[in-house]
Amino acid sequence: MKRNEINRMKLEFDATSQNEAFARMAVSVFAASLDPTLEEISDLRVVVSEAVTNAVVHAYKNRGGKIGITAILYSDRSMKLKIHDKGCGIADPERCLEPLYTTDPTGERGGMGFPIMQAMSHAFRLKTAVGVGTTVYIEFRFQGA
Repeated sequence: MKRNEINRMKLEFDATSQNEAFARMAVSVFAASLDPTLEEISDLRVVVSEAVTNAVVHAYKNRGGKIGITAILYSDRSMKLKIHDKGCGIADPERCLEPLYTTDPTGERGGMGFPIMQAMSHAFRLKTAVGVGTTVYIEFRFQGA
């Protein structure tokens, strides 16, 4: 089956903790036209929350910046997300994919953001450069009701 793009959206918003809920809601409402199940929407919301929270807390260290999200819907009931920041970047991207690894010196963060994103999506890719920022590419394939 050939996959055609059927819709696209782009968002840019301030990297603040209160915008995590906005991003989660905006992306899940956008995906609703593909008729995902409640479990699929729940997974999508968790992944968006983790990505945005990582940008707020780690990339910008709660000092502000911008987060961008591009979402594309396809005719085969799949969705691609690109979530990016222009924060500090990640010095050791392979290590940050390990469960329980965190750069948070307070120990308050559990180090599960990227592993959760990988586990709850159908495809996950991380692109990062120190001093430039981080982009996560995530794909979902909805089975629907």
